[in-house]
Amino acid sequence: MFFVIAIVSCHTKTDAPNIDTFKEEVSKAEKDFNDMAANKGIAEAFYAFADSNAIIKRENDTLIKNRESIHHYYSNPGYKNAQLSWKPDFIDVSNDGTLAYTYGKYLWVSKDTTGKAVSATGIFHTVWKKNSKGEWKFVWD
Repeated sequence: MFFVIAIVSCHTKTDAPNIDTFKEEVSKAEKDFNDMAANKGIAEAFYAFADSNAIIKRENDTLIKNRESIHHYYSNPGYKNAQLSWKPDFIDVSNDGTLAYTYGKYLWVSKDTTGKAVSATGIFHTVWKKNSKGEWKFVWD
């Protein structure tokens, strides 16, 4: 009996959550999201990476709620030729690996009414949630 207790007490748990692994998953989700925006368009990327109940805050503190409304918002013809790129400067993840947040710099390039490219830079902040399939989807942007 003492032998069994000694063996069990010396056993280290190897399946404990690994925050670095979770951060790598979120970093990959951010990169895949950015790459999809560049390759398939902003509307498709936001649709693909949004949680069904996602919210985005845009001009004049307008809240666009749910995945379908976000897709509709970015399907506006004015966004068709826009380009968006970003990369997180910081990622943090909850200890259980179900929630995360990121922030960093973005670059938005579009054309004005004369066809001249106009760029804008800023800071983004995204909140991510891991769904039941193990996929990271944004819930706030």
